[in-house]
Amino acid sequence: MQVNVRGKNIELTPALREYVEKRLSKLQKFSDDLGDVQVTLLVEKDNQKVEVTIPVKVNGLILRGEEATGDMYTSIDLVVDKLEKQIEKYKGKLFEKRQRGAGGKTVQKPVEAGNKEDGEPQVVKTKRFAVKPMSVEEAILQMNLLGHNFFVFSNAESDQVNVLYRRKDGNYGLIEPDFI
Repeated sequence: MQVNVRGKNIELTPALREYVEKRLSKLQKFSDDLGDVQVTLLVEKDNQKVEVTIPVKVNGLILRGEEATGDMYTSIDLVVDKLEKQIEKYKGKLFEKRQRGAGGKTVQKPVEAGNKEDGEPQVVKTKRFAVKPMSVEEAILQMNLLGHNFFVFSNAESDQVNVLYRRKDGNYGLIEPDFI
């Protein structure tokens, strides 16, 4: 497991980089199936924020954690604790070997923002990702691991693209296409 650390609006000192690597190396005790860790440290006004993304090699799932406090070291500790809890909670499902191959790469491609003077909303970011066929249960697991309110996936049962979303009552909704 290699830890890739980058900073945004912060000087990335060797001590800070070493602290991040040391704390995140604790996660390796859970499994050798964790991929290379992407860490972004950023400072926004009074918040010192840490974003961590870890792909799971065996099934294409992604672990993600994000924390912001007034102290970078505290943010790092909190995000590692959050990731440990995620792994503990989903350990059986995360590292279960599947027959299908994994390929969950996420590619972010920024879209050039035009100079719109009328204030109309516009697309400012495009995300591309590999779509792996999965069951609805796997999609719920992945959505919860990412901490998102919705998740787009290829339904293994219907071979169609579906959208899973979290409802206000805490349950889930599933949007399936109905071609006319």
